[in-house]
Amino acid sequence: MNVSFSRCHASPWVENGSSATMGSMLFGAGLLGNLLALVLLARSGLGSCGSRPLRPPPSVFYVLVCGLTVTDLLGKCLVSPVVLAAYAQNRSLQELLPTAGNRLCQAFAFIMSFFGLASTLQLLAMALECWLSLGHPFFYQRHITLRRGVLVAPLVGAFCLAFCALPFAGFGKFVQYCPGTWCFIQMVHEKRSLSVLGFSVLYASLMALLVLATVLCNLGAMHNLYTMHRRLRHHPRCCSRDRTQPGSSQGVGSLHPLEELDHLLLLALMTVLFTMCSLPLIYRAYCGAFKPVPNNEGDSGDLQALRFLSVISIVDPWIFIIFRTSVFRMLFHKIFVRPLSYKNWHSHSCQKSKMESAL
Repeated sequence: MNVSFSRCHASPWVENGSSATMGSMLFGAGLLGNLLALVLLARSGLGSCGSRPLRPPPSVFYVLVCGLTVTDLLGKCLVSPVVLAAYAQNRSLQELLPTAGNRLCQAFAFIMSFFGLASTLQLLAMALECWLSLGHPFFYQRHITLRRGVLVAPLVGAFCLAFCALPFAGFGKFVQYCPGTWCFIQMVHEKRSLSVLGFSVLYASLMALLVLATVLCNLGAMHNLYTMHRRLRHHPRCCSRDRTQPGSSQGVGSLHPLEELDHLLLLALMTVLFTMCSLPLIYRAYCGAFKPVPNNEGDSGDLQALRFLSVISIVDPWIFIIFRTSVFRMLFHKIFVRPLSYKNWHSHSCQKSKMESAL
């Protein structure tokens, strides 16, 4: 077996010098953030306006946000208490339940890999929804419905359940990591064990492709939003008249460009977070599979990568909470929206005055 697992893969105790303080703080912050995010979503009716007599149905984007928040909350509640219990009893996950043997470590690793992949897939669904609503409105109106948006979370869960269960079928392996409070996919190449290498590289490659696809969707949405604002600058009256007409498709399911801008900013912040927290794991998987790593360096690098992956479900809801506050939105609209509106109005006024002077 590769030496990078010679120290902790079978250790019955938590390593000396490890503390549960950081884990407790992260668990508290993640639990509070996800609960507050769900409260905000519930109060807003998943994006609907409660002050109107006839409340419109919730938007697909906010249904996806709610699914991502619930996924993060479930992952945090299933993973963190086990880590804290291991610290409290000073036992590794393999010895925390002696009667269960190694099954607790296997279940912990499965949950970690499941929720890490599920959150990334749901973020991609949000990015794809934003890109389609801006760049392909006719396709969006016809095919992207609220019912299909609700089905995203169950379909993502079914796929991740089947994919992350492959190590139980012999393709891949779950092992314990230092300091004895983590279990995850084995990210080293054992001799004559290509299945271990194949699954770890496959998992990392899938994560990398999902992150890349999310970034590309966000870039496409930004380009479409820029094109939309250029069109609005040249034809302000036409665009505003189209939105206010009773038969306009804007009221059916498409959002106002400024609301799309809000969604795009929230999605961009989440994408930056997912990218920063996923890259260390992707790097460790490839590095551990194809490059020999010294023992101490491998242990510390693996632990840092797993901690980065767990931070996603903690910081992600706080981004949503901060973005939904009135102070942040007021500053954002003052910095970005008002100058843009003034620029559009000023350009239209100049064009109108030139036409009048020519007459």
